[in-house]
Amino acid sequence: MKYPPNEKVSYLIVGQGLVGTWMSYYLSQQSISFKILNDPATPSASSVASGVINPVTGRRIVQTWMIDELLPFAIDAYTQIGKLIGEQVIQHAPVISIHPSEQMKDSFEFRLTHDNVYLAQNKMEDWLNYFKIPFGTGQINECYWLDLNTLLQKWNTKLISNNHLLNEKFEMDDLQILENGVQWKNIQADHIVFCDGNNSMQNKYFNCLPFAPNKGEALIVQIKGLPNNHIYKNNVSIVPWKDDLFWVGSNYEWTFENNLPSAAFKEKMIAALDSLLTIPYTIIDHIAGIRPANTQRRPFVGTHPNLPQLAICNGMGTKGCSLAPYFTKQLISHIEQGQAIHAEADVHRFSRLF
Repeated sequence: MKYPPNEKVSYLIVGQGLVGTWMSYYLSQQSISFKILNDPATPSASSVASGVINPVTGRRIVQTWMIDELLPFAIDAYTQIGKLIGEQVIQHAPVISIHPSEQMKDSFEFRLTHDNVYLAQNKMEDWLNYFKIPFGTGQINECYWLDLNTLLQKWNTKLISNNHLLNEKFEMDDLQILENGVQWKNIQADHIVFCDGNNSMQNKYFNCLPFAPNKGEALIVQIKGLPNNHIYKNNVSIVPWKDDLFWVGSNYEWTFENNLPSAAFKEKMIAALDSLLTIPYTIIDHIAGIRPANTQRRPFVGTHPNLPQLAICNGMGTKGCSLAPYFTKQLISHIEQGQAIHAEADVHRFSRLF
């Protein structure tokens, strides 16, 4: 590839998954120059994610970390970027909880009466035409579904049209650390930000961080007649994808040999769907990806303690849809205005490891 001579930008961003997309969005909103390096041959975990923002989590059905602050921020952010690309990329989609056991029903009802912020009762009979429901149902309000594929593809097109994207693999050997910035091949930048998911595990400047990637899989399933304005959750999640297609998954494998779809997962999902649905379905596709999670379940955001021209925004795990807009903007504000990064997300909490 031929490069223009001596190109100079404020930021060089590595990776155009969800985090890289938000980094570039907020930089463009502030008219700060940037260039993204993105290897189209490297699959992004964002491209196979369900795209769900759910304010409660786990078998204990508790509110997720920082959700009262993250949720309104994310709703506004996805609405605004959607307007910019001419697409509605976020839609309200309450979760219909189809309780898988008496224990889970009791847990939901306990939280309903003791911590009733996002939980609600609903009418079980509304769902009997679609599901087998031996233990009743409940509802989680203020859940949202994101059309991540449209968002990433449309933003990619916009980046290319504005000459902000290089579809090229980042090679660490080509990076030079300068006194007040960096240089990659012929591109000089004041800062480089690594938003490249699990590739940061091999990054010699940030590989000391406690990454703990996990593998997730999903089936893309056609379920004609099932309303696509809700998310359905039992032992599996059934999430709108597009038209009458749904994303069905996902598992969390902490030990895995590769990033390929597995026969065992497919069999498990088929068994789960057969025991749950009362209407027919057709499997269309089987996808898999590796999430850039970590042992602390808090993101890695901030500048290198010894090399402030190097920064990272990574480790979002399963909550990336709600975390990415908030923390990319916070990182830019930290670098540009010196504003503090949330203490539980700041990479400086690991300063001793560097």
